[in-house]
Amino acid sequence: MTEARRVRVLFLLRVPQERVAEFLSTYERIRYQVAAVDGHLFDQVCRSVTDPEQWMITSEWRSLAHFEAWERSSGHRELAGPLRACATDEQSLRFAIWAETGSNALADAPRPL
Repeated sequence: MTEARRVRVLFLLRVPQERVAEFLSTYERIRYQVAAVDGHLFDQVCRSVTDPEQWMITSEWRSLAHFEAWERSSGHRELAGPLRACATDEQSLRFAIWAETGSNALADAPRPL
């Protein structure tokens, strides 16, 4: 069960070159509002090193329930709308965090399925 696990959400977008400045300006304008949402831990905006029109916003949430509550909210639609308007294609993927390594990682103990 993934409910009690942190989740990583990957939002893949194609942003045409002529919309990149608008996309980044919009992300900058809304990112701190999203950061204040209950359950949100962090997010990043990333650009492909091989395809300048491929972007990814990755966010981490305390649980899938936190993310889904945010996704269903009118606040989500209002804030995400201008970002989506910059994109020609988009895909959202969700992953439960199973284990991690690094200085900020949680204890890497086996977890029950």
